[in-house]
Amino acid sequence: MRLPVAMIALLAVALTGCGEAEQPADPVRPVVTVTVMPGAAATRDVYSGEVRARVETDLAFRVGGKITARLVDAGARVKAGQALARLDPDDAKLAADAARAQIASSESDLALARSELDRARDLLARQFISPSAFDARSAAFKAAAARAEQTRAQAALSVNQQAYTTLVADGDGLVLSVAAETGQVVSAGQPVLRVAREGPMEVVISVPEGQVARFRAGQPVALSLWARPEAVFPGVVREVSGGADPVTRTFAVRVAAPKHPEGMRVGMTANVVTAPDAGGPIIVVPLGALAKEGEASAVWVVDPKTSRVATRIVRVGMYREDGATIESGLAAGEIVVAAGVHKLRAGQLVRLQGTAAPAPAPAAR
Repeated sequence: MRLPVAMIALLAVALTGCGEAEQPADPVRPVVTVTVMPGAAATRDVYSGEVRARVETDLAFRVGGKITARLVDAGARVKAGQALARLDPDDAKLAADAARAQIASSESDLALARSELDRARDLLARQFISPSAFDARSAAFKAAAARAEQTRAQAALSVNQQAYTTLVADGDGLVLSVAAETGQVVSAGQPVLRVAREGPMEVVISVPEGQVARFRAGQPVALSLWARPEAVFPGVVREVSGGADPVTRTFAVRVAAPKHPEGMRVGMTANVVTAPDAGGPIIVVPLGALAKEGEASAVWVVDPKTSRVATRIVRVGMYREDGATIESGLAAGEIVVAAGVHKLRAGQLVRLQGTAAPAPAPAAR
């Protein structure tokens, strides 16, 4: 059946109207931005670390056995000579008693050998025995004397081992951690307690391999505690590790704090502030501002006149806690999208909803 000409014309007009329907406008996306401002030299020179004692010792028994008592807990302050833990002393006592019995036996043998030598000397003077017989008595006496000396040394060792069943502090300090409990059987040299000795305190930081050359022994730095950021006190780099940590691939730097505040304690978080490099201020953008453009890093830059965004290839220097340093690709005063970059497309219209606050630079004297 053939359709009327009028119906065909109306159908063509309707189809034409559908093809020319207006596409919906792109929504204006609100974004958080940051204005590029060089001047982050002080921020890149701050390293977070931990307060440590100059000397920290793992204390262990010099003999093996079963722990019968642990007399201190973690966090306890101890004095030199104070008993910290004890082993079961029965085996050591039996060994000491056996050594004393051996001393008595060897002393008896030595006395007999001495009397035999004296009689042989008198008989030799009267020519009742031959010189070879006298030499035999003399050799027997020397052997008995050597055995007596050996048993006395073994007895002294056994007595010392009996004393080693009590673990004592070799200096004033603070118990940092406990590695063994009552009833546990430990071997000689197995750590039982970790003690921080009283005395100088330090701040230990981990420095990336690209920045370790900036530290040297004797270099002055500034220190501050996370609990008291307003109190800044001087420090001196005491030691730079000669090798990198096998796990983190960072270098340990120990900073001495000869004039630390009274409230500074082992385990606190501290900041080490060094003098900035002579290379001038650098640009830092938030980590959320970075996107990928193929294999390169990029950011979204907002045109202040049109409020539209476009990608910009940048070269990242290093990644830090407060953001990423930009070596090239951005200029001062440009506006960069700080968050939500994965939802943008080139030329999209945006509305500046807020500005990301830059990380505050730490105070240093």
